[in-house]
Amino acid sequence: MNTYSVKELADRIINGYRVNRDDIDRIKNSDINELSEHADRIRKELCGNGFSLCTIINGKSGRCSENCKFCSQSSFSACDIEVYDFIDDSIISESAKKNRDSGVGRFSIVTSGRKLSGLDLKKEIEAYKKISDKTDIGLCASNGLLGYDEMILLKKAGVTRYHNNLETSRKYFEKICTTHTYDEKIKTIKAAQNAGMSVCSGGIIGMGENLDDRIDMAFELKNLDVDSVPVNVLNPIQGTPLENVTSLEYDEIIRTISIFRFILPDKVIRLAGGRICMNDRGKRTLKAGINGFITGDMLTTAGAGIKDDISMVSENGFEVIKFE
Repeated sequence: MNTYSVKELADRIINGYRVNRDDIDRIKNSDINELSEHADRIRKELCGNGFSLCTIINGKSGRCSENCKFCSQSSFSACDIEVYDFIDDSIISESAKKNRDSGVGRFSIVTSGRKLSGLDLKKEIEAYKKISDKTDIGLCASNGLLGYDEMILLKKAGVTRYHNNLETSRKYFEKICTTHTYDEKIKTIKAAQNAGMSVCSGGIIGMGENLDDRIDMAFELKNLDVDSVPVNVLNPIQGTPLENVTSLEYDEIIRTISIFRFILPDKVIRLAGGRICMNDRGKRTLKAGINGFITGDMLTTAGAGIKDDISMVSENGFEVIKFE
């Protein structure tokens, strides 16, 4: 096993070295302040001070056939949620324009279900075309386990990035979901890449997995060469199978994010869902390697408004990326 310090490993990464599992095992339990300091230094050197803001709209809600234990929209949960079919494209395009005018660089339609198909997929494609005609905001889609042909349709409609989270490590995945597989997720990611889109893929931490599971996921994402890595922190929802899971301590969140930066040194690492659980809305993560947020008035980031987020990241030395 290598014997260099956290600082020395960060120096090597900045100079072009890419870590292996032994490297991370060597530093993963290091002092949290040291880890976050050097993760932030890696981010500054390899990514600069640009900061990515994206937002989502829930295009179709509830009645999901999949049994993901964290999700309130699963038909297997007992959550009292709003259920609706695919929303009108005028609502979607207005939301995209409003977010673009507020300074957000990327916008995504997110839909419940194993995959979007049929008339709903056609409606979404028309919505993306309308957005493309009216605004220059970057477009992302999050519609489940789509295949290559469907990715091509989205790309032709103006979508440049596809989102599909791995959620956790391969080893832990079956404890979270059994209605689809890890390999199906990877197949979806590769289909998007083969269609010429970039990929946003990460996971949720705090579902009962351990630090090694999170590290395994980060290396899987590294091998897949994804572009944006959302880190969601589980906010246990009453009515889901994970409703009684103990929330992660903030230090553990910082440790995880810092390690992700060592593994994924030149990627966008994006603090996503769960910011409501943080008393500072995630400010501390800005010194641990984060260079992106999901922002806006949605459930998973409640309390994290766009204007406040732009002020916070600007005050911490970042410059919001205007065009994505």
